[in-house]
Amino acid sequence: MGEYDDSVLSCFLEKQGQLFPENVADTKEEAEAFLEDCMAVVVKDLKEVREYFDEAGMDAAGMSDRELLEASEVFSLSDGRFLIVEG
Repeated sequence: MGEYDDSVLSCFLEKQGQLFPENVADTKEEAEAFLEDCMAVVVKDLKEVREYFDEAGMDAAGMSDRELLEASEVFSLSDGRFLIVEG
């Protein structure tokens, strides 16, 4: 697997309900295909989450770290990285 390692895929499968009303994937293979299709990104820390939102045209400068973490597009991974999925 490429950018989407086992922890990324497991996290997305477990938490996809925070972004979508219904599951979009039921297996790791489906999750990987979905994440590739929507060009989801994995970033190493909260600073990179903020940079991603800034580059995407969102005004993240006025958002607290907590607000960034509560964004439905942001999935916290167990190793401290973050998955960003734009629905």
